[in-house]
Amino acid sequence: MTDYSFPPPDQASIGIAGSTQRFPVHRIYCVGRNFAEHAREMGAEPPKGQPVFFMKPADAVIQNPLIPYPVATDDLHHEVELVVALGPAVPEHWTPGNAMQAVYGYAVGLDLTRRDLQAAAKEKRLPWDTSKGFDASAPVSDIIPAAQAVIDADTALSLHVNGTLRQKAHLGEMIFSVTDILLSLSGLYLLQPGDLIFMGTPSGVAALNHGDRFHAELQGVAELHGTII
Repeated sequence: MTDYSFPPPDQASIGIAGSTQRFPVHRIYCVGRNFAEHAREMGAEPPKGQPVFFMKPADAVIQNPLIPYPVATDDLHHEVELVVALGPAVPEHWTPGNAMQAVYGYAVGLDLTRRDLQAAAKEKRLPWDTSKGFDASAPVSDIIPAAQAVIDADTALSLHVNGTLRQKAHLGEMIFSVTDILLSLSGLYLLQPGDLIFMGTPSGVAALNHGDRFHAELQGVAELHGTII
């Protein structure tokens, strides 16, 4: 048993639908600009050739339905996303034929963003980690095991805030597919069981305020409810 100088933090984890077990989170990878209309609404052209990636810390995940409004911002934005969870069947050598065997399951999540901090960093051509990787910035539903989840190009991804539809698109509108993203990420990082991949958001991102109630849904697969407090 390792003799730590002080007790290490608890392992970040999320629930698995229909199981008492929990999914241990290793890393959180995020795909930027994976829906063309969202890229344009952010003032950028859709990427060509290679996806855009950034990361959040593993302990940014939160499943408490009461989501704290973060410090240091006056402009918190929602970004609803398909979340892909990787399991033990991660291949040693990635190919288009074996990439999907690594997928343990799917969830729906929000990539919460301190948009004012992101805009200020972009204006100065500085990294914008502080706008994405803050505490409780990755609300996520329980994982639905891949064998129980039917998703395809027609599966809808949506977000309602206070009962009003804010974001909606079909997975077929993603510029890069799950396989595309797995192959690209595996060329940059040693992907591991426990990795989560937030697959990018449709257009319609907007502000969340204190007291707002949200309902995110991956059609027929997963739902996520919460309130900003």
